[in-house]
Amino acid sequence: MKILDWYILKRYLLTFVMMLLLFIPIGITVDLSEKVGKILENKAPFDEVVAYYLDFTVYFANLLFPLFLFLSVIWFTSKLANNTEIVAFLSSGVSFTRFLRPYLIGATIVASFALFLGMFLAPYASKGFNEFKYTYLKKNKNIQQTRDVYRQINDNDIIYVSNFVAQSKSGMNFTYEHFEGNELKYKIFADNIRYIEEDSTYRLTRYVKRSFENGVESIEQERSKELVFPFELEDLTPVEYAAETKPYGELLDFIKAEKRRGSSNIGRYEVVKLKKWSLPVSIFILTIIAVAVSSVKRRGGMGVNLAFGIAIAMVFVFFDKVFGVMAEQSNFPPLIAVWFPNAIFGILAIYMLQNAKR
Repeated sequence: MKILDWYILKRYLLTFVMMLLLFIPIGITVDLSEKVGKILENKAPFDEVVAYYLDFTVYFANLLFPLFLFLSVIWFTSKLANNTEIVAFLSSGVSFTRFLRPYLIGATIVASFALFLGMFLAPYASKGFNEFKYTYLKKNKNIQQTRDVYRQINDNDIIYVSNFVAQSKSGMNFTYEHFEGNELKYKIFADNIRYIEEDSTYRLTRYVKRSFENGVESIEQERSKELVFPFELEDLTPVEYAAETKPYGELLDFIKAEKRRGSSNIGRYEVVKLKKWSLPVSIFILTIIAVAVSSVKRRGGMGVNLAFGIAIAMVFVFFDKVFGVMAEQSNFPPLIAVWFPNAIFGILAIYMLQNAKR
């Protein structure tokens, strides 16, 4: 690697790290100023607050990785352009494509780290971040499906609960159906079901079991009965951020199980999975756009490049959020929702790169 490559690569990585070190403390300060009242009101322990902001740092950095990188590339490349260093590089016979090489090397390093972070580290940070938020900051917010819970537990068993209370691990109007092949073998009804944690059983109130064998129906009734079922009630309605808290391998198993159970949140889970791959790709796309925008010396100086870059970043975030919400709350395909912003901005990157070469 030549001196030019090392020079740009060092500036690329150093400016990116400095951007993180600048904005993350600002983000923590703003977040703390908004939530300090609730933290004190709910008497959150100091060590949990510290752990929350450590998780917040990882969560915040992972979420905004591409934007931090985009702004840092515009910043230091604009400085190179204003100092006419880029003109000197290109005048020495270096092609624009060759000039872009250290940027792509830097993008590969950052994208690899972002991929590792998203696959393995960010899920644990997301778990701590969300658990603290819903324990101390949003105590009364419902984060699970609580009405008309209908789930397929495995290939043979289906349950229904009309009203589910996660805190007490109980449900009302419970129904359990057991099939063998396409034939219903028995069906259990209960006005109430409650999980007894001490012995891992379920207490059913006003229990009724209808069994079917060789065309003959039999009915069993009891005022109260304790049974063992192959599930825990909180597993039936995972919290809305469940997918964010799982490393990639566990996430794939979780989505597979939720599809089998007929979950209505599959779109949300698929978006989480696909974004782990789309975010590193967006780093390359935004790097190319940033170089194309800022490699030309403009009359307005660095401010014009930054303003233009921030406008592009806001549009990217807008597309990403809008299509993500569409996939989570409708039948819009998650694959299209997640990759559409990258596709649009990828085309923009190619167009701007061709103009920059000229």
